[in-house]
Amino acid sequence: MDGPDQWPMLVVDAACEHAPCSSEARQTLEAVVRLAVELVHEGREGHSIGTLMIVGDADTVLRRSHPLILDPLVGHDEAVRHVEDREFRQTVKELAQLDGAFVVDDDGTFLSAARFVEINVGAAKNLPAGLGARHASAASISEKTDAVAVAVSESSFVRVFAGGALRAEIAPELFLGAGGNAFAMPDPEVHELPDMGLTIALER
Repeated sequence: MDGPDQWPMLVVDAACEHAPCSSEARQTLEAVVRLAVELVHEGREGHSIGTLMIVGDADTVLRRSHPLILDPLVGHDEAVRHVEDREFRQTVKELAQLDGAFVVDDDGTFLSAARFVEINVGAAKNLPAGLGARHASAASISEKTDAVAVAVSESSFVRVFAGGALRAEIAPELFLGAGGNAFAMPDPEVHELPDMGLTIALER
């Protein structure tokens, strides 16, 4: 890393070893990972929230999912649905309280929200112990598509799936001396980032 603010690239590199990420998709994934960590830090109305953001291969992801409710993003201009738009990021944080997943195009445009992703039993069987339905959905959609899935859990972890498996975990605190024991992945490569107050675990 060139500086402490470049930490998302550790996660992007780990995911994109298992998904065909264009340079545009890598930039979007970096922004989504940062947004996911913001969600963990801030929560909503004093409560932790969980959500799923699926980046890339959007047409296939949309075909393999369906809306749980009337889509709250329908009818809004693309320009106001971009991950780098500050006001829209606040909207995402509000919508994250709804059940379901966000679908994000390679260029950073959020295409849909509150979508149900079917769970593939095979992908779910390979999940590390203790991970639930949201993570099973993330593993399933990343196995069946070229997308990368970023899952935010109520337990304040961000987990990134590509190629049907967990590739990276982010804890919004330091686990100094805990090594890999704090993470779902067995024997991960652990990076402690004191300047950012984060610990990142990567698949070896």
